[in-house]
Amino acid sequence: MPSRNVIKINVPESYYHVYTRGANKQKIFLEECDYRYFLSLFERYLSKEKNIYNPDETYPKLYDSVEVLAYCLMPNHFHLLLYQIEEGGMSKLMHGIMTSYSLYFNHKYGRTGPLFESRYKGSRISSDEYLLHISRYIHRNPDVWIDYPHSSIRAYLYNDIPKWMNKSHIVELYGSAVKYHEFLEDYLDKNNKIKI
Repeated sequence: MPSRNVIKINVPESYYHVYTRGANKQKIFLEECDYRYFLSLFERYLSKEKNIYNPDETYPKLYDSVEVLAYCLMPNHFHLLLYQIEEGGMSKLMHGIMTSYSLYFNHKYGRTGPLFESRYKGSRISSDEYLLHISRYIHRNPDVWIDYPHSSIRAYLYNDIPKWMNKSHIVELYGSAVKYHEFLEDYLDKNNKIKI
């Protein structure tokens, strides 16, 4: 039986909630530097600037194909909110990120085999209301979410934005950091969160 929410359509100019977890629900981030390395991969693929430390790098630059709007990295899974500009941009980004991170993790911790449970899963977001709710779901994923260090919450509340991230799609929907914070706070019952 096919897995639920495995990407079956690949539509340009579309929003997607993308997520995956570790094989057997194992942790995929063990140390602080693991989170940093994972996020550095977004810079590798989405930064418009050349890597000054390795000018001969041959990684594809995908900043014209896909954008990261929000993220949350949990110890055994992650959530991303992506805007796919060109068809195939999301799959190229996810392939690069998941392959590179798996190689890093397996080498660092002396392990073999798949790190992730499966290919990433995701769902296409069909309305502005759903887009806002998914951004809230992602940012409220940790129990202590307000200053969670491994999410894009600081980009939205304190304007601490990585160069490879674009929050303008969400900002246009809520208007200000204060209004977005109120929207996040209004998420009282985690048991009623949107099912993914």
